[in-house]
Amino acid sequence: MRLFLDTANIEHIRHGVRLGVISGVTTNPSLISREGKVDYQKLVKEICDIVPGPVSTEVLSQDASGMINEARQVAKWADNIVVKIPANLEGVEATSVLSKEGIKVNFTLCFSLNQALLGVAAGASFVSPFVGRLDDIGEDGMKVVEDIVKFLRFYQLPTQVIAASIRHPQHCMVAAKVGAHIATVPYKVLLQMIQHPLTDIGVKRFIDDWTRVMKD
Repeated sequence: MRLFLDTANIEHIRHGVRLGVISGVTTNPSLISREGKVDYQKLVKEICDIVPGPVSTEVLSQDASGMINEARQVAKWADNIVVKIPANLEGVEATSVLSKEGIKVNFTLCFSLNQALLGVAAGASFVSPFVGRLDDIGEDGMKVVEDIVKFLRFYQLPTQVIAASIRHPQHCMVAAKVGAHIATVPYKVLLQMIQHPLTDIGVKRFIDDWTRVMKD
């Protein structure tokens, strides 16, 4: 399972890439708004220059025609752009047109296997089930991820699953277990994934033992 960063923060992205574990980025209007008043196109292009793999960025239009026109422009910003299209009827139509034009689509805000089925049928390169938001309303977000993965495997389809709306390291671990191709994680979760108290205790013990030996 590959790891993407779910952010628009340039410093966090640089750090993730420098660690050698981040191969893509997902953004959305909410994440970009957290960076203050920025030049949207310039910011996305900068992210694309930093990241070796796919960079998903979302269209704002609500109708299929608007989504298609906007996506065509966004796709020209960089070779590794993936256009995020919402999992609704307008989005299905837009995905179908864009995929035929060779534009990679991340079928996003997906909350059910049925939505994923339509996105895949329309030619989406990625589908993004939102785990945390499903958990918030009492549903099992990871079960939806697992169902989509099983469907794609059974029919040997090329679309990849991005486990999104990851809230904590446990989500990441389960996403890997059920076979998600990608988990897109907030920077905070990325840092939490490496943390374990026994590692800290072990490192301290090694240093203390070495210091004691050197003093003797």
